Amino acid sequence: MRNTFLSILIFIVSLPCIADHAPIAMVIHGGAGTIRRADMSEEGETAYREALETALRTGFEILTNGGTSLDAVEATIRTMEDSPLFNSGKGAVFTHEGRNELDASIMEGKTMNAGAVAGVTILKNPISAARAVMEKSKHVMMSGRGAELFATQQGLEVVDPQYFWTEKRWKSLQKALEDEKTASSNAALDENPDHKFGTVGAVALDRDGNIAAGTSTGGMTNKRFGRIGDSPVIGAGTYAKNDTCGVSATGHGEFFIRWSVASRISDLMEYKGLSVDDAATEVVELLREVGGEGGVIALDAKGNVSMPFNSEGMYRGFVKDDGKVHIAIYGD
Repeated sequence: MRNTFLSILIFIVSLPCIADHAPIAMVIHGGAGTIRRADMSEEGETAYREALETALRTGFEILTNGGTSLDAVEATIRTMEDSPLFNSGKGAVFTHEGRNELDASIMEGKTMNAGAVAGVTILKNPISAARAVMEKSKHVMMSGRGAELFATQQGLEVVDPQYFWTEKRWKSLQKALEDEKTASSNAALDENPDHKFGTVGAVALDRDGNIAAGTSTGGMTNKRFGRIGDSPVIGAGTYAKNDTCGVSATGHGEFFIRWSVASRISDLMEYKGLSVDDAATEVVELLREVGGEGGVIALDAKGNVSMPFNSEGMYRGFVKDDGKVHIAIYGD
């Protein structure tokens, strides 16, 4: 009898334990800024909510089926790059010269490998180009024609720049150009009721406990001189470290670069022992104090999610093991 009991005990102990696997989770954003309930039509809000849910479910399905956080992040961001609703890929804003210049970055937290592209104009999905830089080159960031040539050699999809043209973004540029005639560029931005920091991003945690993060953007309307913001800058717009968290940022990029926003959140967790939410909230509050507007999404190794922002709204959402999708837009 005792031998039978011991055999059963040994069998139970040797069974795979669900607790040995990390919970799966994903959090996304679609940009932060002047996003007010009063300015949003019912149809517009529905469209944004549906697009955010589609993005979340795309990544969550990959995670549920045992896929990697890296695959989930890339696939999720691609759905937002393909949507004209967001300022990335198809919905990118225009530069002063009337071009669409795209930036993206991706990072995985196990090895802390990372890749980024900046100022590309013909790549349909910049996030995939960023991943190619990470996995198929010795570099972290490539820009402009060099990044486009590399991505083309890797077989990534190339499109005519006209693909990125949308009437809404073109009209926003024309308004900004008109505003410049009577006010400074900063004043024009402040007075523009459609002003948004339209970046998209995703952070995912897979069953193996690996975290990945990615960010993609079309930059700022009416930007000049090849300006590049925080989105492709590792440590500013994107960061991932299994021991702490993954982060994707959206906002006034110059401030996010100066204060190393994404890596700062990780550092606060590592060196001060803060929770992911406390760390993210502290950094977003710091931005407010120094005049930087925007927000972040963050996710730790236990599946805890944080989505703080200091602007009027931020397109955001998350999903965890239970499969329940949470979507939010406004600050109230």
